[in-house]
Amino acid sequence: MSADIQKQTAGLAAIDHIRDGMKVGLGTGSTAAWFVKAVADEVQAGMTLTLVSTSVQTAQLAKSLGLEIKDINDVGRLDVCVDGADEIGPGLSLIKGGGGALLREKLIWEMADRCIVIADAAKHVPVLGAFALPIEVEPFAYKGTINRVTDVLSEFDITKMPILRKKSGEPFVTDGGNLIFDIACGEIHDPSGLANALKATTGVVDHGLFLDLADIALIGTDEGVEVLHP
Repeated sequence: MSADIQKQTAGLAAIDHIRDGMKVGLGTGSTAAWFVKAVADEVQAGMTLTLVSTSVQTAQLAKSLGLEIKDINDVGRLDVCVDGADEIGPGLSLIKGGGGALLREKLIWEMADRCIVIADAAKHVPVLGAFALPIEVEPFAYKGTINRVTDVLSEFDITKMPILRKKSGEPFVTDGGNLIFDIACGEIHDPSGLANALKATTGVVDHGLFLDLADIALIGTDEGVEVLHP
């Protein structure tokens, strides 16, 4: 089974966790897009949902499918958020942000009573770090920020320099107007320590380590959907 079919399997399976009247956060990325399409089908069939989005990209997809997206500030706490991940490690520790929406994703996740992560089988890994860890950085004085980040990384035996993400040859800019730097960590043996140290670094807006946030993972496999708990 291809990764695309596994993503579809996981994305569509998440709709079983949605009930009429819920306030739902819509994630970003290729797997989350399948969930958004499933939500559109349910709404067209009569289900009533209040929806918020983790990115401009997802909001545009949702609106193209006839869905109304609300401002999170007008909605408040959510019942559930369904989103993808770039890696799913032990205890449902995650690396996210491959699509560049990590800050808004994390803000929505923190507003949800329950977070469901959906992914294809290749995303389930024994140790986080093979996928480059994104960090979102304030553009002002970013070179000084990256010097501080490099010092933090050395404390965790990570020797690779952060690389500025580009799109079409130009720096990638997030929905919030920030830059993304990707760090090829290799293996992250202390995700919690690294997460705290990066978050405490002046100039770092946030990072792609999502720890103690996911309540359940739905993994698309050749045999169907595998359910993981922390």
